[in-house]
Amino acid sequence: MIGSVFIVGGILTFAVVVINLILVKVTAADKSWSYIPSHILVAAGLIFLLVATFVNVTFAGAPLGGWGIASLFAAAIGYVITAIMDTYTNADVQNA
Repeated sequence: MIGSVFIVGGILTFAVVVINLILVKVTAADKSWSYIPSHILVAAGLIFLLVATFVNVTFAGAPLGGWGIASLFAAAIGYVITAIMDTYTNADVQNA
């Protein structure tokens, strides 16, 4: 069960980081649209954890609580990497 949560967390992390990095490159420097996928994962993770307290369901080898933890982990890593890339991408715009 723990292995499934690690795999789900890794896949979600990779997906959200790729989507966030694409959005960092496409959006303007003063917009924060690149953080929206991580916001969605935080909301999904909290909903999974809430539902897991009432229902005992396993999907793809991981319970809903595991999906919630994996989603929150992926969102946290996505926020960190996106913030770093956003800072370095827009540093030349702010110095000009």
